[in-house]
Amino acid sequence: MTEDLFAAAAEDRLARQAPLAARLRPKNLDEVVGQEHLLGPGKPLRALIEADRLSSVILWGPPGTGKTTISQLIARTTSKAFEQLSAVSASVKDVREVAAGAQERLAMRGQGTILFLDEVHRFNKSQQDALLPSVESGLLVLIGATTENPFFEVNPPLLSRSTLFRLDLLSADACGQLVDRGLAAEGASIDDDARQLLVDRANGDGRHVLTSLEVAIALAHEHSDAARDGSGSIVDESIRVTAADVEAALGTKALRYGRDDHYDVISAFIKSIRGSDPDAGLYWLARMLEAGEDARFIARRLVILASEDIGMADSNSLVIADAAARAVEFVGLPEAQLNLAHAVVHLATAPKSNRVTVALGRAQSDVRDQAGGEVPIHLRDGHYKGAKSLGHGQGYEYPHEQPEGWVDQQYRPAELEGRVYYEPSPHGGEAEVRDRMDEHKQHPQEPQP
Repeated sequence: MTEDLFAAAAEDRLARQAPLAARLRPKNLDEVVGQEHLLGPGKPLRALIEADRLSSVILWGPPGTGKTTISQLIARTTSKAFEQLSAVSASVKDVREVAAGAQERLAMRGQGTILFLDEVHRFNKSQQDALLPSVESGLLVLIGATTENPFFEVNPPLLSRSTLFRLDLLSADACGQLVDRGLAAEGASIDDDARQLLVDRANGDGRHVLTSLEVAIALAHEHSDAARDGSGSIVDESIRVTAADVEAALGTKALRYGRDDHYDVISAFIKSIRGSDPDAGLYWLARMLEAGEDARFIARRLVILASEDIGMADSNSLVIADAAARAVEFVGLPEAQLNLAHAVVHLATAPKSNRVTVALGRAQSDVRDQAGGEVPIHLRDGHYKGAKSLGHGQGYEYPHEQPEGWVDQQYRPAELEGRVYYEPSPHGGEAEVRDRMDEHKQHPQEPQP
């Protein structure tokens, strides 16, 4: 009895001394911030948890998005035994011991077992293979948490036996809710610009925003004149966090980057790349990253620019921009800033052409303004039964059967034949496209008899 009292007292003291992020960990699903697509009312993961019918799952998402929180909520609600291992330190022996315990528990009490395996991507192939028989038989319900793409890091047999749930970065509103909860728990207040800075720099990581807030509150407490009397004794528990406290907690100076700045800076960024100035493009990129701009937003704009302002002048630019966008998702910041910089330099120095953009606009105008023309009968689908009796496909000339690999035939409704949408520019690779198209016009290829 005495030992239980001492254990309870020690646990209570540890809880009070725990980091803010740990103390604010949700106690039920309604307290979870973010991940509404999984945990909102009626959503799939919530329904499985509340019904205690969870089968093996992989929780995939960036740090601080709630993977461990969700697993602990499952532990609170399930009637199954809950075991936890970290792939960083666990071995095959540990996995086998958990499986043996689950087998004994099932035989003696009819109770199932859930195994939460944090950082599951750290398990090598043999360690994951040791899990497979128990997961396959249902002896263990696996909850694997990973920040890495499970299609690359988790063995296919194990992944195929698990349901994949992807967790998103927390939104600005969700991070703001965490800041407010942290302030309430610590009995502190915060300036508006300081709150915005914390939210902007969170990068969707709930743990990071609470950890930074906790440091900022501690700094505000030390710097507060109102909090102490001449002897240093605390006389006022009211602490107000300023932007300077948050800057110090984050270890960096804040750039003032409001709503207007967001649109102005991205406009300058795009116009600099369109204007073929790589140094200006890199400057605005650095400014956005330093201000905490969403890297995915930057990447999306680069992908758009690659077709809008470069297009056929350098088709490889779209490949480069898309690769940078994928790197943002796969690698994440801060490393992915190098991939963004790579894309910026390539796009800025590439030859420019907006002819694809202009061509699409012309075609869209005809679609809107002209009555919908009939598909030429030789272009219609002739594969289904009865199509030939309707004349579909008759007269179509297969380009690959021609010596030049193309044939001059009607490809548009008759009403629009002769309308020109795409006119290649003389820039970069588009000049070659122009020459090829001119050659076709000057020497039309007649169908072979």
